Order: sequence, then C-alpha cells, then structure tokens
Amino acid sequence: MSVTSRIYASLKASVGDIVFGMEDGTVSIFGLVFGVAMSTNNPQTVLIAGATGAAAAAVSMMAGSYLDAESVRDARRARRSGTVDPALAKADAAAVTAALTRGGMAPADVATVSAALERAPRAAMGLRSELADADDGATPSSHAFWMFVSDLFAGFTPVLPFAFLPMESARIVCVALTAVLLLALGVGRGLVAKRSIVRATLETFVIAVSAALAGIAMGHLLS
Repeated sequence: MSVTSRIYASLKASVGDIVFGMEDGTVSIFGLVFGVAMSTNNPQTVLIAGATGAAAAAVSMMAGSYLDAESVRDARRARRSGTVDPALAKADAAAVTAALTRGGMAPADVATVSAALERAPRAAMGLRSELADADDGATPSSHAFWMFVSDLFAGFTPVLPFAFLPMESARIVCVALTAVLLLALGVGRGLVAKRSIVRATLETFVIAVSAALAGIAMGHLLS
C-alpha cells in the first residue's frame, strides 16, 4: 500500500475523531477567545489566551483519543485471548443469532449458525465483540494525529484575527470565520451521519453561541 493510500485509509477511519476535534476546538476556543475579547481592548491578551488554550486543548484531545483507541484495542485483544465463560459465550451466541434474525436471515440458516456457535464458544464471544466494536484498521497513533490536527486547526481559526488586525476588526473577523467553520462542520456532520444538514448545522451553532455567551459572562464577571 502506498503512502498516499495509507494516509487516506487512516483519514477515513478517523472521520469521527476529525469531526469531534473540529467541533471541540471551534466551540471551546471560540468561547474562550470571544469572552476575553469582549473583556479587554488588548489584542495581544486575546492572542496569548487563545493560542495557549488552542495548543493545550489540541494536545489534551490528542492524548485522550490515543488512550481511548489503545484501550479499545487492548480490550479487544483481551476478549480474544482470555478464558471462555460458558454463560457469557451462550449469551453472545444468542445475541448474534438474534441480530441475524433481525437482519432477515432465513430461520434454517440462523439455526445452522447457532449450532456452530454452540460448538465454538470462543468464536461466539469473538464474533459478538467484532460486531459490537469492529476494528477500523487505524492505529491509536493515527486517531491521535487526526484529532490533534483537526482540533488545532479549528482552535486557531478564531484566534488568528487578533494577531493581524485591530481589536474591533479582529472581533468581527473572528465571528465571521467561526461562523463559516461552524457552517462547514454542520454540513459535514450531516453528510457523514446521513442526517438533516439543517438540524446538524443549527445544533452546532447553538452549542457555539452557548459557549461564547458563557465566555462573555465569565469575562465580565472576573473583570
């Protein structure tokens, strides 16, 4: 597999991390930045607070994504190599056959699968595990990398205007850039989850506005 193919495969497997990272970075850092920006007229203060928050959040989310993916992988390995509990194996076999029935498999075929799983309890446990928590093929490092990149990019989007523009202009551009990013994120969430794009976008905007209001309230309270 070529380098490009491996990158694309890890990107595809980490779509959930990317969406989560962008949403977290955009919402949390926008709330922080806008709260500080409405409490001071010094763009450098906003820049330092926003950049520090964005970098810290990206590293934190990267570590969390890595540990989560590694824990899932280790749990999957433990289930495959651990001792077989007959009661759990029987329950897993029943769950698998019930899922096959709901999926439309013929009763005779379901009976054949059920009989095979009774003879191989470890296979029943392994199959139930794979169905509930399928391996996406990406390493924990891949998940962590894409989480870091997406969170850092989204986090710095509302911060950068304060590095290049006067305070009043930076506030306006910050809101505009964040709105565009939230719109793109809402559309992306809708397409990936195959749900209403309008609803996904509105949910994203409501969360971001709530974070901004919380940041503003805290900034005024402390100042």
